[in-house]
Amino acid sequence: METIITIAAILISLAIGIVLGMIIRKKVAESKIEGAEKEAKRLVELAKIEAENLKKEEIFKAKEEVMKARNELDQEIKERRGEIQRQESRIIQKEENLEKRADNFERKERELEREEQALQEREQEVEGLKAEQLTVLQKIANLNQEEAKVQLLKKVEEEITTEKANLIRDLEQKAKEESTKKARETISYAIQKCAADHSAETTVSIVPLPSDDVKGRIIGREGRNIKALETLTGIDLIIDDTPEAVILSGFDPLRREVARIALEKLIDDGRIHPAKIEEMVEKAKEELLETIKSEGERAALETGVIGLNPELIKLIGKLKYRTSYGQNVLNHSIEVSNLARIMAEELGLDAKLVRRAGLLHDIGKALDHDMEGTHVEIGVDILKKFKENPLVINAVEAHHGDVEPQTLEAVLVQAADAISASRPGARRETLEAYIKRLENLEAIADSFEGVEKSFAIQAGREVRIIVKPEKVSDDKMTLLARDVSKRIEDEMDYPGQIKVNIIRETRVVDYAK
Repeated sequence: METIITIAAILISLAIGIVLGMIIRKKVAESKIEGAEKEAKRLVELAKIEAENLKKEEIFKAKEEVMKARNELDQEIKERRGEIQRQESRIIQKEENLEKRADNFERKERELEREEQALQEREQEVEGLKAEQLTVLQKIANLNQEEAKVQLLKKVEEEITTEKANLIRDLEQKAKEESTKKARETISYAIQKCAADHSAETTVSIVPLPSDDVKGRIIGREGRNIKALETLTGIDLIIDDTPEAVILSGFDPLRREVARIALEKLIDDGRIHPAKIEEMVEKAKEELLETIKSEGERAALETGVIGLNPELIKLIGKLKYRTSYGQNVLNHSIEVSNLARIMAEELGLDAKLVRRAGLLHDIGKALDHDMEGTHVEIGVDILKKFKENPLVINAVEAHHGDVEPQTLEAVLVQAADAISASRPGARRETLEAYIKRLENLEAIADSFEGVEKSFAIQAGREVRIIVKPEKVSDDKMTLLARDVSKRIEDEMDYPGQIKVNIIRETRVVDYAK
């Protein structure tokens, strides 16, 4: 029972404590709220005072800025007024100067009018004197005015014609010298940049043998092996006393190359009989076709010519086995292409066009053994067939003068072809043909009237003609040179060009005694 009372007492005490705590806390809170309200009122009062002060300061600053702007505006107005006054002074000064100049002009105008009047009076006097002198001259010369005018104009025309002729002659000579110098520089530069070596080609090939015993096996029983090889290749095999060598003779270089390759393969294989010969000939033809293709591609790559038809590339490769005066035609075509390209670059022309035309200019020589017509005609037909550029076709057709060149690039191909063909060592001739050409040159020159003596020099590339001065005048020398050149062109075949040099000399001898 006591325990219950104790617990009840504790609970009552706790309830009383809680109530008292709440009352105390309420009073503390009320006191804090009251203090906060007082503090808030105080802060509001302070804020009002500060706002008033700030307002006064801003008003003061605004008044200061207005005063400052007004002072600056007054100063600017003063400066502009001063500038306007200075400009007015300058304008007044200019007006005064203009008035002075106007006065001067009026004074000079009056002076010019007086001078003009004086000149008119003098002109009238001169006209009168001129009429009097003209009358006197007509009486002295027995010519009227029109006749005298005609004679005077005729004399003036003769003088002008002479001066004009001299001027034209001087300009032509100067232009000729400058163009010749430029042409020589361009050609020299092109030759220097493209100095290819040349090797003489022949109509025979020599196949080395490991021993002379192989000769009998090549001939075969009753000559059946050598007959089979000659029949299949169309080439003559010459087996003589030449030690350890067989000579292949034929004018068709392709057939000769097939025979050489086949014979070398047979010698390496060791089995030589008609069936094996036929097999090796077929292999040699296939190998030759591959070589032709690779040579054509090499030439196109070396000259930088792209976009060629594959058949044209094969024809270009065939030129490796074609010669002209002993000069390899493929090497010649590559050199012409490079020479023409270099000259075109120097002269600012189409280098792409000339190198293509230069490479293709002798394409007809790949087929001229098998087709009718000149190599130029055959080449033009081939290029038309493969739809080549018409300008390239014209350059090919014109490189020997068969037609007129339509472009400067075609002329460059002509020049490059002549340079490549006429270079020393490029082509060879037999001694008999060489001597005959020299004799023909001198005979043609000696056949003209007034020629005293002629000499073929520079390996037949120049003929010097000494004429009799009493029969051939300076004017006739030009005609004689042209006639000799035309006769040489009509009657002779030669590579490059031949220079006709005519010499006329008059000597006068006297003695002082």
